[in-house]
Amino acid sequence: MKSIVISMIAAAGLMVAGSAMAADMPDLAKKSGCIACHKIEGKLVGPAWTDIAKKYKGDAGAEAKLEAKVAKGGAGVWGTMPMPPNAPKVSAADIKTLVQFIMALK
Repeated sequence: MKSIVISMIAAAGLMVAGSAMAADMPDLAKKSGCIACHKIEGKLVGPAWTDIAKKYKGDAGAEAKLEAKVAKGGAGVWGTMPMPPNAPKVSAADIKTLVQFIMALK
């Protein structure tokens, strides 16, 4: 009985640790409206940010490309649904911060 209780406590601790390590959507993304179309993991209207990070991993020019895509909008890379332009509503500095967050995801 004692070993079952200890196992349950250990399992609960691992679940809490795992959820604490998972990335949360930054407040800047919520404020900028990114969450209307994107999630960190799993496709919504647009691609998951983890999928974007995987696709562009190792591409030295990826951040600049993505900053331009977020600012100006675009279509065709992730399907037929176009991404609307976000500038000037979202500043260039905020777009850069969000792209850096995306590229740091694993």
